[in-house]
Amino acid sequence: MQVSSTYRYAKISPFKVREVTRAIQGLPVSAALDLVAFSPKKAAFLIAKTLKSAVANAENNANLRVAGLVVKEATVGEGPTMKRMMARARGSGSRILKRSSHIRIILTDEIEIKTRDKKKGQKKKSKKSGGPKKGDTKRAPKAEAASETASEEVKSEA
Repeated sequence: MQVSSTYRYAKISPFKVREVTRAIQGLPVSAALDLVAFSPKKAAFLIAKTLKSAVANAENNANLRVAGLVVKEATVGEGPTMKRMMARARGSGSRILKRSSHIRIILTDEIEIKTRDKKKGQKKKSKKSGGPKKGDTKRAPKAEAASETASEEVKSEA
């Protein structure tokens, strides 16, 4: 089942928020909350607020367990832009755009939680079955064939 939460009219540029939302997509809720809690960005606080709201919606409205929830989608849309003027040289003015954004987070319990420990174990197994090691002094077959032909040429010239 899917549960969502939306933070509308956040006073921050969507470009700044997307950087943090990309990092939490596909993570379990506990890992996403940890990541957002230790991020120094302003956007991280706003996303944490939205994520906690989505978790509360899942617990109260849909009777879901928090341990099984995964961030399925974290999107940021562009909100209305406030246009302001700033005085410039020679009596002219320039425009200042104060952007806002809409943060939307969707949680689901249908996706399996994948831990990174399993992935690390698979990489170690594949490395053990690899080719020559760093300390091996064996030459490659091509190098041996090249050295034999070079030594035969030297013998034939003499």
